Amino acid sequence: MGEATLISEEYRKMQQQLHENPKYGVASVQFAPLVAQVLGATGATELLDYGAGKGRLGVALKQYIARPLTIHHYDPAIPAWSAPPRPCGFVACIDVLEHIEPELLDNVLDDLQRVTADVGVFTVHTGRAAKILPDGRNAHLIQQPPGWWLPKFLERFELANFNRVVMGFMVVVERKRG
Repeated sequence: MGEATLISEEYRKMQQQLHENPKYGVASVQFAPLVAQVLGATGATELLDYGAGKGRLGVALKQYIARPLTIHHYDPAIPAWSAPPRPCGFVACIDVLEHIEPELLDNVLDDLQRVTADVGVFTVHTGRAAKILPDGRNAHLIQQPPGWWLPKFLERFELANFNRVVMGFMVVVERKRG
């Protein structure tokens, strides 16, 4: 059995096109202080930025974290970062999940579960995006409230923390043991 599909080829091309816009994929920077806080609490020295876009989270984290931090990037729309990632102790997935093709969301969440060895920090924007896809759809393909998302996370992770944030929510999750 091969790997589950995480993104369609057509959508990958649309995302590559969107990433050419310098203003696309900037949300991670505003979450860097929160991610840094959780990183500090865990003592993690390695981070996987899942859905890394332009890699801005890693750049922003450097101003909040004094100790060395190894950052791994994964983004299927960025050729250099499109290889399936290895599991990592700390995974950040910032404003990515609402962009996933709805019929592939379970595959992506299963993959997030696979790569999250210990702790994950995930944010989800629950409303409309300012950006429009080349085919005319809103860039946020999934616009659902936290109550829709939480059961999907709870199937795969232990919930350590839930917080409402501007335009959505943030969860801190831990790998299910046993």
